[in-house]
Amino acid sequence: MRDTGNRRDLEDGIKRDFSKDMSYGDYLRLDLLLSAQQPQSDPPQHDELLFIVQHQTSELWLKLMVHELRSARDLLRGDDLAPALKRLARVKHIQHTLTDQWSVLATLTPSEYAQIRPFLATSSGFQSAQYREVEFLLGNKNADMVKVFAHDPAAHDELGTLLGEPSLYDEFLAFLARRGYAVPPALLERDWSQPYRLDPALVTVFAEVYASPAEHWGVYETCEELVDVEDAFQQWRFRHLQVVQRTIGHKTGTGGSSGVDFLRRALDLTFFPELYEVRTQIPQ
Repeated sequence: MRDTGNRRDLEDGIKRDFSKDMSYGDYLRLDLLLSAQQPQSDPPQHDELLFIVQHQTSELWLKLMVHELRSARDLLRGDDLAPALKRLARVKHIQHTLTDQWSVLATLTPSEYAQIRPFLATSSGFQSAQYREVEFLLGNKNADMVKVFAHDPAAHDELGTLLGEPSLYDEFLAFLARRGYAVPPALLERDWSQPYRLDPALVTVFAEVYASPAEHWGVYETCEELVDVEDAFQQWRFRHLQVVQRTIGHKTGTGGSSGVDFLRRALDLTFFPELYEVRTQIPQ
């Protein structure tokens, strides 16, 4: 065996000259991406880069989640269930990645965070437009949230549009109605800007699906995919709350909220209430 001096020689076919051809960095625009981390602390604080990277990568994952949820919603509108389920499966993996990321930020101790918090000024994750897009797409509509983005016309207009459009769940219910399921008509022609509220008659519809999964397999599978998405979202919310609590306790948030108490109230919000309520009607 030839001694290579503990190194791996480049193969002849590996491209080396990118003076005229696209490189990895060119394709990903790494010049822009890696220059976007601009710490504000003075004197510089070591841990600020962690805080920035954590939130910037989260925004990238949120961008992909919005992309997938929009596509899933459009596919349901077009009665194309199989690829819609594929999109939701990908969303779940994105959610798990976002939740796992909190463990990195959790390495930031209260003392370390205190060194960079003044430089955040009034900025807060509460002001993430893409996070609100995800919530609106899943059905947690709140017109007051749109007002937070009056300073950003593009985000304000996008959220305003989503506020008035059917959510992913709304499109699923319309899909069910077109398949002959007894979806209450009031759910098919409602004010989309209002938060969704549980309808007992729809619980009965889902009870029939869960009573005979084999006869309603596509719908049954979609119901469980949606429950998976909500479950993963709640895990993200809870992990967020935990990290905030261990870092700042019950201090007020940088964006002006009550902090942990405000985050805890989000745990009571639900996207797909009937899919949880139906579980109490399934015979044991």
